[in-house]
Parts: sequence; C-alpha cells; structure tokens
Amino acid sequence: MEDFLTYSVILGIFVATFKIATPLLIAATGELVAEASGILNLSLEGTMTMGAFSGFLIANETGNLWLGLVGAAVGGGALGLLMAVMTATVKVNQIVAGLALNILGLGGAFFWYRSVYEEGGAVAFPTVDRFQTATIPLLSDIPAVGEVFFDQHWLTYFGILMVPATFIFLNRTKYGLELRSIGHNPEACDMRGVGIISRQYTAVIYGGVMAGLGGAYLSLAGGNQFFDDIVAGRGWIALAIVIFGNWRASWILGGSLLFGFLEATQLSLQASGVDLPYQLLLALPFLLTIVALVFNRSRSQVPLSLTIPYHRGER
Repeated sequence: MEDFLTYSVILGIFVATFKIATPLLIAATGELVAEASGILNLSLEGTMTMGAFSGFLIANETGNLWLGLVGAAVGGGALGLLMAVMTATVKVNQIVAGLALNILGLGGAFFWYRSVYEEGGAVAFPTVDRFQTATIPLLSDIPAVGEVFFDQHWLTYFGILMVPATFIFLNRTKYGLELRSIGHNPEACDMRGVGIISRQYTAVIYGGVMAGLGGAYLSLAGGNQFFDDIVAGRGWIALAIVIFGNWRASWILGGSLLFGFLEATQLSLQASGVDLPYQLLLALPFLLTIVALVFNRSRSQVPLSLTIPYHRGER
C-alpha cells in the first residue's frame, strides 16, 4: 500500500483518468443527443468498434491520422444511419435493432480486419504513428496541474468542450429544444409541423459519428493498432454513463471521469501489488448507476418517449 500512496502513482492515476474517460465521454455525449430525440441506440459497442477499425484502416493506408478520424466518423455515422432507418422509418423495436447492429458492427469490423490484413493464413497486426499529446505552452509547466489538465490528447479537449456545447445546443437553441420536445411528446411536435423523422435521423447519425470518434481514440491516440475486443465494453459503459448522468451533459462529464478514475485506480492497484479484488472497483460504477436510477426516479430527466416509436395519428 505504501508503494501505491506515492506522489508519482497518485499523479499518474489522475493523468490516466482523463485518458480513460475520453472515449467514454465522446460516445456518451453523442448518445445523449440521440436519446433526446427518443431513440435508444444500444449499438454503441459495435459502433465504437467499427469507428476504431475504419479509422485505423484509413490512417494505416494513407499515413494520415486526420483522414483516419474522418474514416472513423464515416464508419460510426454509417451504423448510425442504419439505426435511424430501422427505428425512425421502419419502426423496428429499438432494443432489438440496437442489439442487431451491435453484432453487425463487432462482426463486420473483425471480418473486415481479417480480410484486409490476413497473410498466408496468419493475421498481421500493423501499427500506426498515433496522435501525440497536445501540450499547452506555459500551462503544462504548472506542477501536477499542468500534467493532468494541459498535457492530454486533443481529442480529450474535444470531448470536454463538447459537454458545454451539448448543453447549449439542447437547452438554448431552437433546434435542440425541438429535439428534446420530440423525445418527450412527438405528437405535439408533429402538430406544430416539426419534422420528427428528419430530426431523429440527424440525432442518431450524430450519435454514431461521436461513437466512431470515441472508438478512433482507442486505435489512433490511446493506442496505435486495432485488435479484437479493443473497445472492451466501453460502449456499454457509455450507455450506463448517460443513465448515471440523468441525461444531463454536466453529469455525464462527472460520470465519465468517475469511471475513468476507478479504472485508473484498479490498474494502479494491480501494478502496485495491492491485494484487493479489482473487480469490485470495476463493478462499482454500474452499482452507482443502479443507485442513481433508484434515488433519482422522481427527478429523472429521461425522455418520456424513449424507445417508443412514433406513429402519426396514433395515441
């Protein structure tokens, strides 16, 4: 335990917290917008995996990491488009559609990877030059604080900036308020002439793009290659964070950092040889999500029409 409670280890935990939280935060803020429209997208795990692969593939083939990010956004957006077609147009059960696309994203990414990089019956594991941290001059030189807050990947800053941007969009813009109204009362919005289907398409595709970027962080910034199970459940964690955050952007930031802190802590505990079941720390965020659901049920901000397909003329 003494080896664990050192300055360097504790500092490392806080630095790692932001790195681990980044893909969760990006995917969760995108899912918040999608769910605001009344559509629950359970395919985040597969969408992040597809984003991680498509981003890695483009970056590896072109040698350009920025094009890789574009590829990740397109890959995630494509699955988001499929989700929108199935739920907003065809009116398929959202849970069934999400689980089906989750399998498609996972299986499609792994199959595509093996098709491209299999050589002589063996699968190669190429790497790319990943994004370096974006060090902010002067501020990064502040002891402890600089390393934690001002020496992170630019995608981390992007994820944090998307929190106030998402809050302003959903609460201070006409389009965002209409989107939230669709999630709560699509019948009233339809009577006012608001385009429900088009807005749901936009929101779900945006959520897919953000999930794809979250996956790209894992293969282009946090790591430098693609492999099976690269997402490792982060898509499901992002879904849990939206619930834990009570569908509020600021709380989603806090939830992402909490998940990141707990994972960083359990990794440090293992490295320090502390005899403590790390599975307890990994399970704690999900337990907190359940507790939050129980105690916040009277103040829940969940869209009232979430998972309920809208059929014009039906009540």
